[in-house]
Amino acid sequence: MRVVLAEDLFLLRDGLVRMLEAFDFEIAAAVETGPELTKALTELRPDVAVVDVRLPPSHTDEGLQCALAARRARPGLPVLVLSQHVEQLYARELLADGNGGVGYLLKDRVFDAEQFIDAVRRVAAGGTAMDPTVIQQLLSRHTTDEPLGALTPREREVLELMAQGRSNAAIAAQLVVTERAIAKHTSNIFAKLGLPVSDDDNRRVLAVLAYLDQGH
Repeated sequence: MRVVLAEDLFLLRDGLVRMLEAFDFEIAAAVETGPELTKALTELRPDVAVVDVRLPPSHTDEGLQCALAARRARPGLPVLVLSQHVEQLYARELLADGNGGVGYLLKDRVFDAEQFIDAVRRVAAGGTAMDPTVIQQLLSRHTTDEPLGALTPREREVLELMAQGRSNAAIAAQLVVTERAIAKHTSNIFAKLGLPVSDDDNRRVLAVLAYLDQGH
């Protein structure tokens, strides 16, 4: 699996390259500036992009803006954002096209290699990998939007855990209930969000995107 990595801090960039290579990822490019990222995403067409939000030359939201532009040019391009902060406006824009293959992790909350690599793989496969803190901030001002307002508190809890990329088994373990109960909740969620019948993985992504994109 080919990765384009964008991170301006040398030690962190080098560490991420070594980690990804240790798990059999191919580093198509490891860049440190916005223009380099745009060039790499356009010319190399990676399987997934791992992008720091703040890159030179602006050191503001250069990385995320480059990723958004690349995703508009190539819909569905998997992008995993790494950041020190939650950039709410651009995080919502990243989620807005509904194609899946998105993730947003806070650097200081990635605690081990397996957690990070699992997130990269899930995003590359078209799923989602959202830090719980990001989810809470995106939802902090939007708790009654329709059709999400029709969800019960338990269904919203299940959907929040889905947004973190957890399976039904993992959600059941977290909530100390049976997998069958979680399957029933997910079916109710799909129905209330009006998601068409398709494979469950696709509907999970659509449900999560609807959940995270509320407020648009």
